[in-house]
Amino acid sequence: MNNKLLISAAVLTLAVSSMRAEPFKVIAPLPDLNGKMAKMVNFDSGNTIDSVMVKDGVATFKGSIDEPVLARIEAGETRLPVFFLESGTISFSKDNNPFGTMLNDQFRNMVNELQFIQNIYGRAHTPEEKGRLEMRYAAVIDSTMQANLDNVMGYYIFVSGDAPRLKAKELREAMAKYPAFANYKRVQRYLESAERREALQPGGKFADFEVTYNGKTERLSDYVGKGKYVLVDFWASWCGPCIRQTAVLKDLYSKYKDKGLEVLGVAVWDEPENTLKGIEEHALPWHNIINAQTIPTDLYGITGIPCIILFGPDGTILSRDKQNDDLRADVDKVMADK
Repeated sequence: MNNKLLISAAVLTLAVSSMRAEPFKVIAPLPDLNGKMAKMVNFDSGNTIDSVMVKDGVATFKGSIDEPVLARIEAGETRLPVFFLESGTISFSKDNNPFGTMLNDQFRNMVNELQFIQNIYGRAHTPEEKGRLEMRYAAVIDSTMQANLDNVMGYYIFVSGDAPRLKAKELREAMAKYPAFANYKRVQRYLESAERREALQPGGKFADFEVTYNGKTERLSDYVGKGKYVLVDFWASWCGPCIRQTAVLKDLYSKYKDKGLEVLGVAVWDEPENTLKGIEEHALPWHNIINAQTIPTDLYGITGIPCIILFGPDGTILSRDKQNDDLRADVDKVMADK
């Protein structure tokens, strides 16, 4: 099925009206985390709503809320799926899907309906039949968003789709069309990211950043703009696609290292100890800047990893966001005369 239609979740239509604060209770299973702190965060702003201690493998949050918000529970590296924090008692199934309140139960029903369409799609034999199913899938999502443009459900559909990858112009047009979405911090960050991403495309000069780890400060300019071609790989140890691209990078490094090509890893969105384990496990032969977190990804408007950028000897961006054969072709082209 068309990837743009395959979002991880969908929501049902519900008109959200203002109401007085109502009590909620969230019962979150967090096995093997007894004695650890769990926090419930606002999915949009990232602000912590509440923190509790995990007891008997469960984190129990209690409070009151006047209108539904998107929330997520985190404990260490464990994250439960996004859910609707609303009045009532919210529990999680064995597969960590939320249930027990109106929005979350409707959410679950919708996911089941979309899964049903996907199952039929898997058995479809003709392009015509697949096309009809794709249209049906898209229609469910679009009609739900259109009916919920003024509430958090419409927003969630929007950010679960193509919004993170839209160009700045496209995102501004969407925000003008759906003005309620413009009030959400995540959408505002997407716009800022798109603007930065478009400012740092092939033909532009690199933007410098610095990262301090274990008392040592490193800058991108320590490696880029020094007279060599440099492939900079923004990656994380937990990222499967990142690890798969290391084979491509190793091939290119082996092929061109004697002709002036360098490779630099920049570990983002990762714990330093996990990065170091990943470097050792996958035998990465190039230098890595450790614990960069969101510093370079914010600067370069990176919304997904791996993000691999090829810089020229003077720091000009020559290629960006390419992988596999496309990346090989770009590197082969610039190194052809070396």
